[in-house]
Amino acid sequence: MAVEIQPLLKPSRLRRRAGLLGECIAEFLGTFVLISFGCGVVAMTVAALPGSGRTEGPTTFFLSAGDWLLITWGWAMAVILGIYVAGGVSGAHINPAVTLAFAVRRKFPWVKVVPYWVSQVLGALAGAALVLGVYHDAIDTFDAAMKGPKTGGHTLASFSIFATFPAPYFHGGIWGPLIDQVVGTAFLVMLVVAIIDLRNTAVKANLGPLVIGFVVAAIGMSYGANAGYAINPARDFGPRLLTWFAGWKDLAFSGSLSGAFSAYWWIPIVGPLVGGVIGVLVYDLFIGDVLHARAQEGELPEPGRTRPTTSDED
Repeated sequence: MAVEIQPLLKPSRLRRRAGLLGECIAEFLGTFVLISFGCGVVAMTVAALPGSGRTEGPTTFFLSAGDWLLITWGWAMAVILGIYVAGGVSGAHINPAVTLAFAVRRKFPWVKVVPYWVSQVLGALAGAALVLGVYHDAIDTFDAAMKGPKTGGHTLASFSIFATFPAPYFHGGIWGPLIDQVVGTAFLVMLVVAIIDLRNTAVKANLGPLVIGFVVAAIGMSYGANAGYAINPARDFGPRLLTWFAGWKDLAFSGSLSGAFSAYWWIPIVGPLVGGVIGVLVYDLFIGDVLHARAQEGELPEPGRTRPTTSDED
């Protein structure tokens, strides 16, 4: 804005926020926004819309595969908004997998990794708490109307508002969901670094967050059903921690449902961390190194060419 905006805090307190503290606060708020809108859209789909009389019944949701689009586009917009909020201060990682990948291959200071992770998890926890506070009546009504197995009066469907779990066709196996999380996060980080790489066809005019949101939507549409496409350790762990305190108990930790899956809680953490590093390494091996080699030649060719354009070729 052209008009100078006066700070809310005294200058002496503001100086403390100029460095890492300010970045951590931005990561907290960005992740808070991400989860508030991301888990919020799932709460709308699973509990609020059925309970409001806007579907065929009080427990009716996902009548068709097309309904999944509400979730995927909701999470896409959540990512866009979170990045726009925090991007100018911290770079808006809002994802521990991104932070780790940037430390490995983008010279992000290792000393900042853990503070960023803590801020992201706390932001996710706070966002989930907001969603639970706003939608607790709808969630309680939904759980009461649902039949089937319940943990502390809660159902797996209401747990899905906050955290992820594997599809039944994995039969409780570990490797399928783990590979799913590795692949999904590898695509996420690979495409994020491609979008922001100024040596490549980088997005202009501050539209990077919008395109990154499209990436998240694409991952949800293509790889979402296997395990809920957490692709972000903070996105799953923070809300999962809240649900444990709020009464979902074993569904949260250790992430178990009798006859379906057990000790699942670590997979949406380890899988994305591994996948994020793989994603940035794949991009640098196949694309980044080529761009670097061409830059060393002094003049970059047009995209698709192997050498610079000469006047005779124009």
